[in-house]
Amino acid sequence: AGHIPPHLRPTQLNAPASFCHKLQESMLSSASGFKNYRGILNWCVVMLVLSNARLFLENLLRYGILVDPIQVVSLFLKDPYSWPAQMQIVICYNVVCIGSISEKVGLLIYIFNLTVILCFPMVVVLKLPSITPVGGAFALGVYTILFLKLYSYKDVNRWCRERTQVKARSLSRSLSCPSSPSVSSRMQSHVSYPGNLSLRDMYYFVFAPTLCYELNFPRSESIRMGFLLRRLFEMVGNCTLFNSVKPVFILQEMDYSRMTERLLRLAVPNHLIWLIFFYCFFHSSMNFVAELLRFGDREFYRDWWNSETITYFWQNWNIPVHKWCLRHFYKPLLRRGAGKLLSQSAVFFASAFFHEYLVSVPLRMFRLWAFMGMMAQLPLAWFVARFLRGNYGNAAVWLSLIIGQPIAVLMYVHDYYVTHCQDDPTITEAL
Repeated sequence: AGHIPPHLRPTQLNAPASFCHKLQESMLSSASGFKNYRGILNWCVVMLVLSNARLFLENLLRYGILVDPIQVVSLFLKDPYSWPAQMQIVICYNVVCIGSISEKVGLLIYIFNLTVILCFPMVVVLKLPSITPVGGAFALGVYTILFLKLYSYKDVNRWCRERTQVKARSLSRSLSCPSSPSVSSRMQSHVSYPGNLSLRDMYYFVFAPTLCYELNFPRSESIRMGFLLRRLFEMVGNCTLFNSVKPVFILQEMDYSRMTERLLRLAVPNHLIWLIFFYCFFHSSMNFVAELLRFGDREFYRDWWNSETITYFWQNWNIPVHKWCLRHFYKPLLRRGAGKLLSQSAVFFASAFFHEYLVSVPLRMFRLWAFMGMMAQLPLAWFVARFLRGNYGNAAVWLSLIIGQPIAVLMYVHDYYVTHCQDDPTITEAL
């Protein structure tokens, strides 16, 4: 009577049914609160690599290696006209650091210097036929970043001088590092104006992955070699994926039905390339540079993929540019009495100008497709915010990214072919 067989003993398997179930949501439901989707992210990466492996091998067998590092280096050494940007960067921002001049003279020199930074490379790209569209876009991109950095450098030091004139003992939180003690402030000495006016400080800011200048940047404790190697591996892998893409268009007849077909064919590959570029630039390369420089602020992007409005997307997908626009353009306009709508429109206008500047000048043709595409974001943002909510708004943002960009790309490809390649029999035969 005292011995009970093991299979008849009370266990969780034959416990009452109330122990088997409880009130809960499925993990993929938004109400579940589950947020760990790391495995799905890894699945996406694996699927992306596998889906591009065949295309990479096919293009490698058909076209060979499209980018030969040895040829690139030899081209830079043989043709000095192919690398004007690297030489001019040093000239453009070291001139202002020499000597003590008045406020008005310094402002005039800065205006002249910033104008030269934008205009000189544009003239060089337009006048030298040896500069390719890719090389021209890279050079103009470097100068655009330098322009925004120097503008921020000028503004912050002007704010410092104004604070000094009114005998302020410390800068406000928005102009320098936080006044409260922090890990970064304990690891390094606190720099005050004008102690920051040195070539070392300026060079650090020029290479730092940010567009907004501060006297005291947050710094990390040390360089993590494992982190650096992972980012380097990601950059090499993403460059391999870029090298495997060789789009071919047949553009002799571009009626509306053919344009629609080409648009749908281009949409998904273009979107995948954009996603690869985003991860390679904003995560891999910027974190790589930040780790080398021990730059502490790694918020280069936020959760733009959850955007339910167009405005939220533009505020969160490129944090360095957003912070610069907010700090040096949007808020100054508000302080001067401009309304929010006018200030937002001005920000989109400036962004549209630089988009067109970075596309039309390297292609040596002006069609304003990028400019109009950016300005079209204003009515689209109003429509999505006014009529769409939640998942519908997020779907509208994704649709604008997947369809909107290929429209501009297709327009530029078509116009470039008509302008530069239509009379070339070799290119026509290749297409």
